[in-house]
Amino acid sequence: MDNNLVAEAINLTLFGMGFVFVFLALMVVVTTVMSLLVIKFQPNLSLAATSNIELSSDIDERTKAIITQAIKMHTKT
Repeated sequence: MDNNLVAEAINLTLFGMGFVFVFLALMVVVTTVMSLLVIKFQPNLSLAATSNIELSSDIDERTKAIITQAIKMHTKT
C-alpha cells in the first residue's frame, strides 16, 4: 500500500513540475513574440524610453531643474 502511495506522489509531483515548466516556457515564447511584433510595428520605440527625457526640448527650464535636483537627491543617498 505504501509503494502505491509513493508512486502516486512521485507521479503527481512530476506532472505538476512538467505543467509549470511548459507554462513558463510558453510564457517566454509568447512574450518574445509580442515584443517582436511591437518592434516590427513601431520600430522607433526604444527600451530606454525614459532616456528621451534628457533629449527632449519640450521640457521647460523649471521642470528640468526639478528633475535634475530630484536625481541628485536620489543618487546622494
